[in-house]
Formats: sequence, C-alpha cells, structure tokens
Amino acid sequence: MNLANTIAWDDTVLPFQLDRPDIRGRIARLDGVLERILRQHNYPSPVEAIVAEAAILTALIGQTIELRWKLSLQIRGSGPLRIIATDYYGPTTGGEPARLRAYASFDAEKVAAFDGAPFSMIGNGMFAVLIDQGSGTKPYQGITPLAGGSLGACAETYFSQSEQLPTRFSLSTYLRGAPGDNRKWRAGGVMIQHMPKASPLLKPQEHQPPEANESNLTDDKAENWNRVNFHLDTVKDHELIGPDVLPTELLLRLFHEETPRIFDAQPVQFGCTCGAEKVVQTMSIYSAKDISHMTDSDGKVTADCQFCGAHYSFDPEMLGIDGSLSRK
Repeated sequence: MNLANTIAWDDTVLPFQLDRPDIRGRIARLDGVLERILRQHNYPSPVEAIVAEAAILTALIGQTIELRWKLSLQIRGSGPLRIIATDYYGPTTGGEPARLRAYASFDAEKVAAFDGAPFSMIGNGMFAVLIDQGSGTKPYQGITPLAGGSLGACAETYFSQSEQLPTRFSLSTYLRGAPGDNRKWRAGGVMIQHMPKASPLLKPQEHQPPEANESNLTDDKAENWNRVNFHLDTVKDHELIGPDVLPTELLLRLFHEETPRIFDAQPVQFGCTCGAEKVVQTMSIYSAKDISHMTDSDGKVTADCQFCGAHYSFDPEMLGIDGSLSRK
C-alpha cells in the first residue's frame, strides 16, 4: 500500500458516473475533518458516532449540488439526542476545498442512561435538507420524517419524496484506538443516484439526459438500478472506511461492469463561518433589558459557537462596536 496515496484520499469526495445504467455517484472519506469537528466537544461515543454519520452524509449530498454557498442538514427529535446540525460550504473557486462543520445538542444524563442504537436516541422528529445559494436567492428547504433506522435511510426518503430521485447510501463509521488513548473517528460512504433531468443544481460535468420524470423508471432503468444496488449491497465496512482500499479500487470492485468514469476529487476541510459581526447581528434582536439579563458577574455578555467552540466576550454598553468584541 502506498501511504502517500492513502493520505491523499482522506477528507475527499470522489464523483463518478456509471454510463451504462445512467447513474451518478460519490465515494467519500473523512478523517482529519471529523477530528476537527469533534475534538472541541466532549461528546459521548454514541453521539460522536451519529455526528460522524451526519458529516459523511452531508459531504456526499453537498458535492452533488452546483452549490454557490451552503447546504445544511438539520435533524431534530424528541429523544435524548435533540439536534444534529451540519453545514457544507461549496468551494468559491475551482481547486479550493469545500468546508464542513457539525454539532449536536443532547441531554447528557439521558444519553448516558440510553441503551440502544445511536439513531434511536433521536426519537421521533424530522430530517431537513436546506440549500442557501446566498444573497438575492430564496433558500430551499425539504423535510421528511425520521424513519428507516439510520440517517442514510432518512436521506433516501427525502430524495424519493422531495426530489423524485431513486437514491441509495451506504455509510460506515469507525472509532480507532483503545479507550483512554488518542482515539479518532473515520467515516466513509458511497452514494448512488439515478441521473436527474436537467437541473440548475446539477454538477456541470455530469451528463444530463433528455428524459423527464426519472422517478417513474422504465423496465430497463429499473433493471439497471436494481443491478447496481445489488453490487452496492456487497460493500464491506472496511472498504468504505479505508485506508487499505482506495476509492478508485472500491469503484472498480463494485461497478467494473458498468463502465465507471471518475471526475476530479473534491477535497474537504473543517471550516466555520462564525465571527464577531455575526454575534452582533444575533444580539441585535434583543432589548436592553434582555442584554442586561445576559450580562454575567464580570459585566460581560458572552457567546459560544456551537460548531467550533469559539468564545466571544464584549461589554453590553458597547454592543455593536467591533473594537469591543474579542474571540478566544
């Protein structure tokens, strides 16, 4: 195994297309990104596992879209794990990495006492996909109920119901290292999807067939879809996560009969967009009385970023003056 090649594939999304069945896909691996997402939090392992799953899912979905700004996943439930939120920021120019961030909100005591699969900790709730293409555009939001036993299954339901696109995900997460050591998470996944009809959100390098209404598959398309799904069902966890099996090797192992083509891999890195100015904007909705209640014993108003852990502190009477703000 070539170590340099292995490292190069960490924190990347590899787009591919299967010309014969007219299916597109993505293979993604996250390593250092997950370390950056999780290291500033003290999440229990089950919470880390599902945040890692949400992050790899977000990377796969985000890279399918001609994204000018941000794609977000929001998972909200009635259980001990209340919120999982992720953001994927598309690269601003060619060759730049995409940026990914994520966090979770949960009841620590109930999570500690919970005995079940991480997904079950969410309870009943909703799975939302939000796309914001920046100023001057109207944000898009699609919502589906939590069901199917995994976040991947929720995403499949979303694409089926909201986008009318047959879509499959195969995801895996792995915590390496013994308890007490410097443990790190890895995550990997494959996404396959029937080619959509012409769409302004479709990646430009991908073929756009003239057929409309891909949700109503013809017999030939259904046969092709089922065959590719059969191949995907043979994937093993160690192949998804790596690093021994490279994404290109996995692609050929799974779909060598389907005439696969690959496109340029998209690097992904941790990235947060918080800042002092955004703190000011957030605080602007509160009255002077509200600000007074937020002021601590040291006479400061503080705010913490849930994604990156950045701490902001400023004088309440100086709220809105940039020079009064500090980040720690």
